[in-house]
Amino acid sequence: MSTDLDVVTLGEAMLMLVAGETGPLEDVQTFHKRTAGAETNVAIGLARLGLKVGWASRLGSDSMARYLLGEMQREGVDCSQVVCEPGQRTGFQFKGRVDDGSDPPVEYHRRGSAASRMGAAHLDDAWLRRARHLHVTGVFPALAEGTQAATRKAIAAMRGAGRTVSFDPNLRPTLWASPELMRATLNDLARQCDWILPGIEEGRFLTGHAEPERIAAFYRARGARLVVVKLGADGAYFDGEAGSGHIPACRVERVVDTVGAGDGFAVGVISALLEGRPVADAVRRGAWIGARAVQVRGDTEGLPTRGQLETAGIESPARG
Repeated sequence: MSTDLDVVTLGEAMLMLVAGETGPLEDVQTFHKRTAGAETNVAIGLARLGLKVGWASRLGSDSMARYLLGEMQREGVDCSQVVCEPGQRTGFQFKGRVDDGSDPPVEYHRRGSAASRMGAAHLDDAWLRRARHLHVTGVFPALAEGTQAATRKAIAAMRGAGRTVSFDPNLRPTLWASPELMRATLNDLARQCDWILPGIEEGRFLTGHAEPERIAAFYRARGARLVVVKLGADGAYFDGEAGSGHIPACRVERVVDTVGAGDGFAVGVISALLEGRPVADAVRRGAWIGARAVQVRGDTEGLPTRGQLETAGIESPARG
């Protein structure tokens, strides 16, 4: 089957209301509308780099759904597999503002959302196989049994068709019944994927190992073709079929907001690997986009266009 999409993903999009001033959320008077969602952040980032991206999900029948769908379509994402469910509601969140580089407070309102009711039966295998690559995270399978079943079905369909799959654990402890269940489920999902992208603290929790080399070895021994461990200000360590190495972080004068940095990193790694670039270049691109992400307040404002990426000149010439 021919592939007319580069990447597909599935997950919940939420309306994000970003505080216009610092202070407790209950005291903030001004908020700005933005999109939010780990998988949709990656979809937007890849689309801005010129990749053909599809997103599958469920939204409610409210104004928030219409806003989110319009924004995703404006970014050029294929939303043909997104259904606005009559009578259902869309998840949303409040995000505080901080000016000291710390993690901002986030308050979620997603329980019972339309996306959390999505199941394996809602996925179109033929649509999935139109893509070269699938990206999944640990967020969507944490929402409900149905969303986990949908994630597993997508992975199985793409692996069965010979496609590659990337996985970002993206730990959300409050969505799981217990830490043990979170660890067991996410490691089982990772075992079925090709490219694993944990943060260092996520890797320590999931594997029980402290060093990035041992975290990577844990997943490589279980079948991963490439593991990239994000080390924050210390850059990233990678271990793959072509070897291992370390890429330093890009210098950032001032950290504004750390939310979305991991999604930006995934955008860089996935896009470069699909272009056939060396792993070191892919990780370098991920580090550069992740650094851009922490210098803005929204989740997607720092995601670059193809022109901005090329102007930055951070990579060696592409193969071929």
